[in-house]
Amino acid sequence: MEKPTVLRASTPGGHPLINLAWVWSALLVLGSFIGGPPAIWGVLVALAALAVYLYRHRKFLERLDRADRALDRGELADARALIAPLLERYPALPIVQKAAAAALYASGDPLSAASLYERAAKHLRRDPDVAIGLVASYAALNKAGDARRAAELDPTARDVRLALAWAELVALGGDREHGVALTRALFAELDASGGAERIAMTNALVAIAAARRGDRVGASAAVDRTAKAIEPLAAADAAFVGYLQGVALREAGAPKEARAVFDRAMERAPGSIGEALARRERSRLDGGAQVPTGPDAQSSESSSSGQPASD
Repeated sequence: MEKPTVLRASTPGGHPLINLAWVWSALLVLGSFIGGPPAIWGVLVALAALAVYLYRHRKFLERLDRADRALDRGELADARALIAPLLERYPALPIVQKAAAAALYASGDPLSAASLYERAAKHLRRDPDVAIGLVASYAALNKAGDARRAAELDPTARDVRLALAWAELVALGGDREHGVALTRALFAELDASGGAERIAMTNALVAIAAARRGDRVGASAAVDRTAKAIEPLAAADAAFVGYLQGVALREAGAPKEARAVFDRAMERAPGSIGEALARRERSRLDGGAQVPTGPDAQSSESSSSGQPASD
């Protein structure tokens, strides 16, 4: 049986009845010139429709804000529940695409997040959150080439460079030397105002870069700094930085320690991007896949797997 046609609003504050009210108000005003009711009635209907429209739009924005605050608190299920009906109703609205992408990425689905960020980027090219989210999504998907392309949206932003450094150092096909250079620059810029999450992530990337160069002393010192920096972080952030810390230990030739760190990251924030990435890398250690480590890792990767094509 076919479903009945559903009238849908074209904007967040819109509604079919509001559209009818606009038409009715116009007809009342026009009718006043040919002996109909006074034009004031048309004006009053238009003002009432505008008031309802603005109220509905405000409620829409409040729902987006509640979803954003839920993400900040690590309440991923609540954020998805708030965003899902908006995405279903307004799938082509860039602000909804961006919010849904953020919720999906945080929940460990970077593939869906990348798709939504790509759509949002066509209209929100100057939005820093879109650039950061798109680079991070491709880094999580092991697509260094796509992360590099996405970084061109806002190449000088600190968080974009941070996400790109992650992609270059860890993802397949990454330019390890570029990743090391980015990490050095980011570490040189670090200060207390950067925020605990950035400080922890930067130290984790420094550890990975040192391990890639074969500098086990430098890697060990950076891993220790990362472990201290993780302590005050929220669970989801701690899980993500823990994943990077585990990668650094693996690259430094300490698979047992890496496995333990991946396990802790998975326990910290189940259902998060950090848990998903830690689980993936943990399975690589446990499974049959050979994981190249140390300074020879880049040549091993390039001979065993190609860079996924850009979308």
